[in-house]
Amino acid sequence: MMPRNISPLLGILLLLSLAQTSSAAERPNIVIILADDLGYGSLNSYGADEGLVRTPNIDRLANEGRRFTDANTPSSVCSPTRYGLLTGRYDWRTDQKHGVINTVDPLHIETTRPTIASVLKSVGYRTAAIGKWHLGYGTTRADFTKPLTPGPLDIGFNYHFAVPQNHGDASGVYVRNREVVGLRSNQVVPVGKSPYGRDYLGIDAPQRVDENVMDTLTTDAIGWLEEQPDEAPFFLYFAPVAIHFPYTPSDRTKGTSGTGLYGDWIHELDVSVGRILDTLDRLQVTDETLIIFTSDNGGVLTTEGIRPEAEAYRAGLRCNGDWRGRKHSIYQGGFRVPFLVRWPGHVPSESVCDETINLVDMFATVAAVIDHPTGSDKEVAEDSANVLPAMLGASPKKPLRSSMIVHSPNGNYAIRRGPWKYIEGKPSPNLKKVPRRDELGAQLYNLQDDPSEQHNILMEHPEITKSLAALLDKHRTSGRSN
Repeated sequence: MMPRNISPLLGILLLLSLAQTSSAAERPNIVIILADDLGYGSLNSYGADEGLVRTPNIDRLANEGRRFTDANTPSSVCSPTRYGLLTGRYDWRTDQKHGVINTVDPLHIETTRPTIASVLKSVGYRTAAIGKWHLGYGTTRADFTKPLTPGPLDIGFNYHFAVPQNHGDASGVYVRNREVVGLRSNQVVPVGKSPYGRDYLGIDAPQRVDENVMDTLTTDAIGWLEEQPDEAPFFLYFAPVAIHFPYTPSDRTKGTSGTGLYGDWIHELDVSVGRILDTLDRLQVTDETLIIFTSDNGGVLTTEGIRPEAEAYRAGLRCNGDWRGRKHSIYQGGFRVPFLVRWPGHVPSESVCDETINLVDMFATVAAVIDHPTGSDKEVAEDSANVLPAMLGASPKKPLRSSMIVHSPNGNYAIRRGPWKYIEGKPSPNLKKVPRRDELGAQLYNLQDDPSEQHNILMEHPEITKSLAALLDKHRTSGRSN
């Protein structure tokens, strides 16, 4: 009850203040877990045989939340998807028309561009980016012997602990906030070659032990969660290095799957997710937390030879399910990924959604969760659609996104509208050496009738081809698609 001696104006201000406090208190904690190279068919909830791999912790999200069957990445490779997820903008709108960010490349996200983290931070969230970063540091070639600025702390994150690029990357070290962990000097030291056969950068600091990286990242994320105050919501962007090559399961998971190292590495990811979920339970914040689990692109598919992926394939695991293609390709196996959402009391449990969504939609969707409109007339989240209704179980009368552009690392574009997928079939003009030439050439598929993209019907539907090609050009030249 309001005191009798309070002035009417002060009373109104107090009520407004209480309303704002109540609104802030109702905002959920948000956790986005972005696995690396985890294909559509790699989880039991997406059809993987339990005799080959077991993913009970990740599948808990499917049982307690919503499983999407048509979730896609904007790119079929790592860093472009990460840029798109955090900014709500297709990465090919930047100067990165093909390929990925290298270990020593500068920060890829402009410090003036809003991100999910900066928007959430502006309304009182505590924010952290823990895990694989792969979006660069600094303004020129990154110098790991000096403060790595600008970086994640300059685009909305309060805290950062990361593998700079990839699991097994040339840095060989961890970064915390703006500095290499344990940096001893600015001298180059001999530390051998990375698992990719390239020389390490020789940073004079403790080197990562590949078998321990997942445990180290997960433990750091748990520690950060435990430190968060009750009065402020938190946003954790957790990006495990699993299941990216090299496949280095810990002693805890090595030998536990029916597919060798590849399946063991999936188990390592599942253990990590289980630890995060258990922490939320222990902290008694599960009911107040929206959690999204997904992957940055499809899985690496190799069917012959001695590589762990081929061993898993011969054992029967189809890492990308029945979709054609793989990581790096222009076909669905490169883009279609697992996508699980849990938010108790809001997202229906044990439910399935067939709505077409894209990871670039996370910006507008998170903004909708906190009732923070993005505005279509600004250079903010230009390609992001609000898919919150699909997460909450609504049945929209029309698709939440009318079309979607995907892009492979050789610069090849494709656009989807309804069941139709048009592949432009042209590589980036700046690419001197063009990989995956077998995917070039214009193509048209009806994914409803031909989900495995086996029959190019371009010549049979010239009007649809013309319409999709024109729409692709329109979105590219207009600067936004939503």
